Amino acid sequence: MSRAARIGVDVGGTFTDIVLALPGGRIHVNKTTTTPADPGEGVAAGVAAVLEAARLDPREVAEVVHGTTVASNTILQKVGARTGLLTTRGFRDVLEIGRIRTPGMFNMAWSKPEPLVPRRWRLEARERIGADGGVVAPLDEASVREAAATFRAERVEAVAVCFINSYANDAHERRAAAILRETAPQLLVTASFEVLPEIREYERTSTAVVNAYLLPAMRGYLSRLAGRLAAIGVTAPVQVMASNGGMIGIATARERPVFAVGSGPAGGVAGSARLGPAIGASDLIVFDMGGTTAKAAIVEAGEPQIVTEYEFRDGISTPSRFVKGAGYMLKVPSIDIAEVGSGGGSIARIDAGGLLVVGPESAGGDPGPACYGRGTREPTVTDANMVLGFLNPHALAGGSLKVDAALSQRAVDQHVARPLGLGVEDAAHGIRQVANVNMARAIRAVTVERGKDPRDLALMAFGGGGPLHAVDVARLLGITRVLISPVSGVFSAAGMLAAEAVHEFIRPLLSPLAGVKDAVVRQALDGMAADGRAALAVEGYGEGAVQLRTAADVRYLGQSSQLTVPMPPAPFDAAALHAAFERLYRETFGYVAGGEPVELVNLRLSAIGTAATRLHFAGLSLDARALAGESGERLVSFERGKPRIRARLLPRAAVEQGPVAGPAIVESYDTTIVVPPGCTARAAGAGSIAIEMEEADA
Repeated sequence: MSRAARIGVDVGGTFTDIVLALPGGRIHVNKTTTTPADPGEGVAAGVAAVLEAARLDPREVAEVVHGTTVASNTILQKVGARTGLLTTRGFRDVLEIGRIRTPGMFNMAWSKPEPLVPRRWRLEARERIGADGGVVAPLDEASVREAAATFRAERVEAVAVCFINSYANDAHERRAAAILRETAPQLLVTASFEVLPEIREYERTSTAVVNAYLLPAMRGYLSRLAGRLAAIGVTAPVQVMASNGGMIGIATARERPVFAVGSGPAGGVAGSARLGPAIGASDLIVFDMGGTTAKAAIVEAGEPQIVTEYEFRDGISTPSRFVKGAGYMLKVPSIDIAEVGSGGGSIARIDAGGLLVVGPESAGGDPGPACYGRGTREPTVTDANMVLGFLNPHALAGGSLKVDAALSQRAVDQHVARPLGLGVEDAAHGIRQVANVNMARAIRAVTVERGKDPRDLALMAFGGGGPLHAVDVARLLGITRVLISPVSGVFSAAGMLAAEAVHEFIRPLLSPLAGVKDAVVRQALDGMAADGRAALAVEGYGEGAVQLRTAADVRYLGQSSQLTVPMPPAPFDAAALHAAFERLYRETFGYVAGGEPVELVNLRLSAIGTAATRLHFAGLSLDARALAGESGERLVSFERGKPRIRARLLPRAAVEQGPVAGPAIVESYDTTIVVPPGCTARAAGAGSIAIEMEEADA
């Protein structure tokens, strides 16, 4: 029996999305309620359902690509391992000190995040490596064994080992990690050189600690997931989406979960980067609104914007270069994604000051919004959309999820309308508007705050709620073109099937750029290339399926931060790299310091495993169920203070047959697309839809 099918899985806060891709581009989709206690349960149920719908034997599945929120939720909920830290004597408080920065200069209510390792579990080893890699003081192995005994006595589960200057010489760290594993085999050990062999003590310590903190949760989850899939007959290898938009094997994800903290959102951006060029839109704002959060990112020239560090935190999470100190530092390659707690399940409430706020608390998928009838009494964004007539008042998800619009009406009335002295419709418009403004803020974080004008870009919307809100959010930003992805409600799962396998490597090489020798660069790149090919070979990629991309971290001499500049793998040209750095510096900051010396900080290499089986959107063929929807009319409130108007109800398939003028509601299995008055929806190719808008407000 041939293995030809591939499955993409995206576990969200409300729904678990499944996409099954067959050879030739035929796809089947499924949405099932997320099971927070064990997300793998919902994954297995969704995979079984989509296989049954496609009449496919589980043994025909060749690969499962999984985007998971287990790592991010473990940090947010503070349910990771009892974690210890072994560091060089004198550096016990690096985590506490951090960068000595606050995210807002005048925010007197700000509280610093509690370190993931309490001080009593931050222990010191007697050793010292110099900045040049030389041994200043040898490792005292007895101090490591003493630390191991303390960790055992304190029932610590995982330990991060991070010694000063180990990026220049990892011998002490390597030996200490070996001693811990020998003397306390129950400990899960992460050595910083294994995840981040890079200069900067705080960032390296924080990244290693987060990795250790996540190890038990991710290992347990991935093991249970593999078991649940095997129980339904799926024995194909599991790949995990990494934060950089590539895939990593399950073995890598089990050892280095810090690379998968941004796993779920990355799939949609990776898919947009593939879809955009296929429909003539290589420059995009990616807008993903799910059940719990909304995400925004930028794709330029068909490539997502990548950063080499970000802080993971509550509220708006963004890799801003200028706002630091509000979360847990992760110095790993990641797609530049801003995220806010505004999704379909976000709860609307009146705060202590009498103001309407939406999120970040969410009703999730269970119990879900009030209209689900599972016990939620407070209104959510979904309930506001239900009151206004945007959503089917009887059932969602192609009829598989029964809803009761009267429950939405009651929740909005009781918790928002009456306290504010408003009518129910006005209150629902208020909830929707607050959510829209929150989401526009995320888009500004990756455009305006990066020196980019959102009006110059098209907005690619997906997620269960993205197409519901896309036009209103676009108008807030002055954007005049909105694109709706195919299979919008499950597009992140589809995007995972378009991603490549990617392994990232880094080598420190701190030196004035003008003095760097080609032989030194060649030796470092050759070593990383060998490691990359070996990692991909384990996952089944032969030499002909491997591509290598190289880059360098460069900065002006004396600066504390650097820019990552792409460069050809050979030969090394210092003058060309200097010129490329200054071009990027001017683009980023608006000026260059001409004549100032420049230094090389790190070399980077991405090893990419390519395959012909990746999903290509140009040849997409959708299952009829994914395009089905109701036909008819519905009274919809498009604007506050104005009477409802009749909007046509159309299945998504109708847009392929000709332009659809608003007001219209376009339904499909996985999402609802709102086409307001004055707008027109047209087929844009590859199963996507373009909404042409009247001139937007500036």
